[in-house]
Amino acid sequence: MMEQRVSLITLGVPDMAKAAAFYEALGWIRADSPDGVIAFDLISQTLGLYPLAALAEDIGLPADALGTGAMTLSHNTRTKEEVAELLAAAEAAGAEVLKPAQDVFWGGHHGYFRSPDGHVWEIAFNPFSPLAEDGAFRWNGY
Repeated sequence: MMEQRVSLITLGVPDMAKAAAFYEALGWIRADSPDGVIAFDLISQTLGLYPLAALAEDIGLPADALGTGAMTLSHNTRTKEEVAELLAAAEAAGAEVLKPAQDVFWGGHHGYFRSPDGHVWEIAFNPFSPLAEDGAFRWNGY
């Protein structure tokens, strides 16, 4: 049986240095990686940046078949106010804000940005899923 978790999120990116600079501008800290991956350790997961062409070759598909933006990566915040703050930080780091911070019909508050590589991120405050003290997220909270 497969355990219910995601260990590593790998984003194929065309420009490793530019992608790394974007996440570093958001305050993320690189983890050492000798294998060509630029890694950022998260709470119980790792976000890896990998050359798009190499990722496509490893999968066995042409790079243009992978695309970006067909899913979202979400970052939940502790407060409603943090949503706009993080969207502004992402924009200052080179992201395109797709949807400014706003209330959502289900009672939360969110917005979206597209990273310089085209990956879509949601920044959200969900009052029904408060974060753990260490920042971990669980649907319906802890």
